[in-house]
Amino acid sequence: MLKTLIAVADHGTFSAAADAVFVTHAAVSQQMKLLEDDWQISLFDRSKRTPQLTPAGRAAVAKAREVVAAYDNIVPSIIGDDGLSGTLTIGAVPTTLTGLVPFAISMLKKSWPDLHVYVVPGLTISLVQQVERGALDAAIITKPHVMQPSHQWRVIADEPMELLASLETDSDDPIELLQNNPFIRYSRSAVVGAMIENWLREKNIDVIDGMELESLESISSMVVGNLGVSIVPKRCVVASNPLPLKRISLGPDTCVRQLGLISHVDSVKVRVLEVLQKQLLMAVDIGRFDPTHALSD
Repeated sequence: MLKTLIAVADHGTFSAAADAVFVTHAAVSQQMKLLEDDWQISLFDRSKRTPQLTPAGRAAVAKAREVVAAYDNIVPSIIGDDGLSGTLTIGAVPTTLTGLVPFAISMLKKSWPDLHVYVVPGLTISLVQQVERGALDAAIITKPHVMQPSHQWRVIADEPMELLASLETDSDDPIELLQNNPFIRYSRSAVVGAMIENWLREKNIDVIDGMELESLESISSMVVGNLGVSIVPKRCVVASNPLPLKRISLGPDTCVRQLGLISHVDSVKVRVLEVLQKQLLMAVDIGRFDPTHALSD
């Protein structure tokens, strides 16, 4: 019943919660009524068409999360595996999916083969929301401008922005290249894209709009085809087969994004998240995703 209550809070309606916990709408309604009768408080304001949590209901949801988390941690705490088995569900921004994330997870799996890591791709804002509502155990993201008190932040790496240009371009001057070639924007709906846009404005650099894309791989492919230039994060872990491109520094005053691992402060998977951070930092220290290195002794 507590899991059903949490599902109602996370999904907004009894019907959506029913789908999430695999019961009928009527069963959700009955379970919530039983909780109210048992606790002698009103969890929902039913005067509205869609029942809304009351202040007492919201407080009950917060406590329910703690109880469910503690319950889920009973077996790991008894057998002493510290959560290093079972399933860990993490989100990851697209720029980390060809280097940092596969490298770190491959090393993690080598030491703890019973731990299954399920990866969900997404942009920072969406992943933060999924961590907040408990859909993800953690996420590897660009540090948001505002961190909520309910979030735990573990630093992974700082990535300065750099200019990508085709090998066919004549100049190596980043400003000249930006002003004289179509600009392939990193999506402004991403935190990184907004960061790059603000930097261009601060530097009073006018660009020739070309296209706007969400993935570093698609941007890089367009640049390889000499369809424009772009500004992207200088990845802390590069893939084993990077595309042939000019990667030009934007100088010491370029904008820098901080990559980190975000989780909920009351997560019961503290141990496994600490181990994951260690593997991520080790991957950053090596700097290149070499599958033979990750899987060798």
